[in-house]
Amino acid sequence: MRVHSITLVRHGRTAYNAVGRLQGQSDIPLDETGLWQVERTGESLRTLYVTNSGRRQIVVSSDLGRSMQTAHAFADALDLPVHADPRVRERDFGEWEGLRLRDIHERWPEDFASFMSFRGGEMNHGAEAKTSVGSRGVAALEDWSGRAGDDTDLFVFSHGAWISQTLQVLLGLAEIHPDFASLMSMRNAHWCRLRPLDLPDGPTRWRLAAFNHGPAIAEMSGWDDPQLP
Repeated sequence: MRVHSITLVRHGRTAYNAVGRLQGQSDIPLDETGLWQVERTGESLRTLYVTNSGRRQIVVSSDLGRSMQTAHAFADALDLPVHADPRVRERDFGEWEGLRLRDIHERWPEDFASFMSFRGGEMNHGAEAKTSVGSRGVAALEDWSGRAGDDTDLFVFSHGAWISQTLQVLLGLAEIHPDFASLMSMRNAHWCRLRPLDLPDGPTRWRLAAFNHGPAIAEMSGWDDPQLP
């Protein structure tokens, strides 16, 4: 038994995103722009994947506030509960959390260069291993996707690094390229979508049907700096 689809959604913008700080598992709320973004994204997700679909929805979120706010922007209008799951939390970046990237570059230039070139410099500062992030992410997806059948869509609200690293483990990309450099991080309040393929001689294989999608307005200028009233 597997759900009809899995949609992974990155949270909206925070003040840390706006100035280039590493958030990791720091519990930072959405800023004004982020709140505006997730309202647009919630509307788009409901229009594209809920209205007239005839399917039920399960909504799961990281237990960090920015992700929960994004999930509720989608789920509240549908009167759906949001299930918090710590396995869906962002990667832990250790002592680098809360620091601006330019400050990290100034203080630890060699480790920063290694980090930016996917060679693991952040591991010298207590960061969680990418394989660990991807493994706990896959465990969460396998758990929740197996709780319902083809009459249900699963929506998981999480974070940029978590989504990238979970996808690369789930799709087997990390076995081909262990540096985890195969996918770009999605934009704030964007999503990707997975569909299952049930092979007769093996387990379910998840296929990437869409990546880094967002509301139509996100393709125009102003998504990251809208003129809010």
